[in-house]
Amino acid sequence: MRHMGGVLERVHKYRAKLRTEGMRPIQIWVPDTRRSGFAEECRRQSLLVKNDSHEKELLDFLDEAADREGWEA
Repeated sequence: MRHMGGVLERVHKYRAKLRTEGMRPIQIWVPDTRRSGFAEECRRQSLLVKNDSHEKELLDFLDEAADREGWEA
């Protein structure tokens, strides 16, 4: 287990460095895209807003505000 101790020490040092740089860790839970029924639920929700004017307005705003510099289409 000596090797594992070295890895844990490096991780600890790296995280400490990030904290001194003003960063803090967070945990984010997101939907599991591999789960059965995920695609169907996405489709269901998409169809609910397909012709919604507020949704179009929001998507237009996000499209205009997006910074795509360096991205390939």
